[in-house]
Amino acid sequence: MSFFGSSHFGLPRLKPLSSKRSHVVSVLDIGSTKIVCMIGRLTPRQETEVLPGRTHKVEIIGIGHQRSRGVKSGVIADLDAVEGVVRLAVDAAERMAGLTVDSLIVNVSAGRLASDIYTASIDLGGQEVEAGDLRKVLIAASQQSLRQDRAILHSLPTGYSLDGERGIRDPLSMYGDLLGVDMHVVTAERSALKNLELCVNRAHLSVEGMVATPYASGLAALVDDEVELGCAAIDMGGGTTTISVFAEGRLIHTDAIGLGGHHVTTDLARGLSTRIEDAERLKVVHGSALANGADERDMLSIPPIGEDDRDQPSQVSRALVTRIVRARIEETLELIRDRIQKSGFSPIVGKRVVLTGGASQLTGLPETARRILARNVRIGRPLGVSGLPVAAKGPAFSTAVGLMIYPQIAETEVHASQGGLFSPFGTSGGRIARVGQWLKESF
Repeated sequence: MSFFGSSHFGLPRLKPLSSKRSHVVSVLDIGSTKIVCMIGRLTPRQETEVLPGRTHKVEIIGIGHQRSRGVKSGVIADLDAVEGVVRLAVDAAERMAGLTVDSLIVNVSAGRLASDIYTASIDLGGQEVEAGDLRKVLIAASQQSLRQDRAILHSLPTGYSLDGERGIRDPLSMYGDLLGVDMHVVTAERSALKNLELCVNRAHLSVEGMVATPYASGLAALVDDEVELGCAAIDMGGGTTTISVFAEGRLIHTDAIGLGGHHVTTDLARGLSTRIEDAERLKVVHGSALANGADERDMLSIPPIGEDDRDQPSQVSRALVTRIVRARIEETLELIRDRIQKSGFSPIVGKRVVLTGGASQLTGLPETARRILARNVRIGRPLGVSGLPVAAKGPAFSTAVGLMIYPQIAETEVHASQGGLFSPFGTSGGRIARVGQWLKESF
């Protein structure tokens, strides 16, 4: 079933989780390096001081991951190849969990992710703020962001204002004359999302929801104080590096650049005339973003490209490998620094940066990032999830775990369409929906 067939709206939206019962959630992380399927059991939990925003405990009961094929810099380049890998990853997770998956929550890296803030206000006439007023101001802000060629992935109210007083989190039941809202909207190109959905559909699965990769990785890797005070999460993947900025408990900015760990690998393969597989191994085992005095003396054996047994491996110093790696890493970090500066959110990020994603595991990367970004840097690993195998506890699996966390906070989002509003405050304008709402309120 295609979600893009309806003319009035486009993307599938997650239903809010019931806080009283358990749920089984399946997610799919489609990346340039690997494709991961996770199946998790979400069970209700009591409100605690640790990770207070989480309403459910997450236990991973099935996981499958395969080397990615057909994805280039987060964009689907070969439908057949991606479909085959998706089938293998989902099948492995299903076998481990002992159940069958029908629909999945999928991440989005492609489609030129854009992040915009829209502002709207309505007149209250000195009256109390009611749910209907909130709904009206949220519709006004959301409808500004509707565009034919782009689909809305996330629409989050970042703060309300009452008579010019900003920073109000929940204005319900307050009095005032003018109610305003700032809405953060993340959009992507419709064509990229259609191709992503098509890949999943061809594997006889449906898409339950779509989540921007920077949002998912931030949800998994950041602690509550970072999300509250203001922090940037930088997900360094194979083909893309994404940036998300959080403050006051909400996502306020996202960005993406088309550079990642795979670019370091291809630099090594070209510079040392070796195969991609050998360059990847060289990067993982010997690659470093930091120069060392002993590197000039350490010699490494580089396998040749050809299949001829008579070709002898060449000898290069470790310092040469470090120089190649360092050049690309510094370029990527300088781009990230400039993007954060250009966004205008640099003062909000302050001194806090969290690096996550597979490419963040490179030796010496945190030290180089501290020097170039001029901020405190830590490596972020998935938090608050049980049942992960040891191999999946590293930063490379942050996005997949973030997709598993997302259903718990999906109801904070607001989505406008020509037909109505999908939000915590109301339902779309259909007669059956209104009857359902009346029954809920009356009984």
